[in-house]
Amino acid sequence: MVQNQNWYLSTVAEEAEALAARYGLGLEIAEYCTASNMDDGFAQADAAVRRELARTDRAAFHLPFNELCPAAIDPRARRLAWERYRQGIALAGAYGINRLVVHSGYIPLVYDKIWFAERSVEFWTEFLREVPADALLCMENVMEDEPGLLLEIIRRVDDPRLRLCLDVGHANSNASNVPVSEWIDCCAPYLSHVHLHNNEGDRDLHAPLGTGTIDMEKCLTELVCKAPGSTLTIESVEAGPSVNWLLQRGFLRR
Repeated sequence: MVQNQNWYLSTVAEEAEALAARYGLGLEIAEYCTASNMDDGFAQADAAVRRELARTDRAAFHLPFNELCPAAIDPRARRLAWERYRQGIALAGAYGINRLVVHSGYIPLVYDKIWFAERSVEFWTEFLREVPADALLCMENVMEDEPGLLLEIIRRVDDPRLRLCLDVGHANSNASNVPVSEWIDCCAPYLSHVHLHNNEGDRDLHAPLGTGTIDMEKCLTELVCKAPGSTLTIESVEAGPSVNWLLQRGFLRR
């Protein structure tokens, strides 16, 4: 069974900080997914994050991802990704957070997979030289149609600071050609973090765990068995229904 200390709530949900305080859960800071919040929007974002962190004893940090691709064709775009990731990691460190989530930047029909893997391995091998030794970057699937691409990148970079974040909602969307259970099987040896939300198997809805077409009880049972050390974030836009669903089924303790 998953322990409460392994559970996090994404701050995309307004009630996340109150629920984290009530049940002793961690928070995954999502305010800086939009990179401009590290610039002109920083004062407001920083105030919100510091208020949230006061309600929990642990946190993860979602790095910015909008328009960022570490394997971009344009070298200036790659440099932008480098700069934004560096900026986000430094900010996370200032908050005392070393568990980080990052997107791969893969876009189907734009990038050839073999080419994308090569460029990604080059980027992350070099970039990790600047990353603190105690940091953990978890690369999340978003538009990948199967787990093989991310697995190849992780294996070839071969650095314990670069692991996987399995987003089960994305794995169940129309971007994916592989069932969620197969994503879990393939990713488990490299899995350190999980994003949990549900949908109807087509659009990415970030709906509560108890709705949609993912058999979430089966999914969680498989994750507990195959990747027991992973942390898990509820990434629903409404956290309350998902927390209640987990409490009712014994995945969370009151």
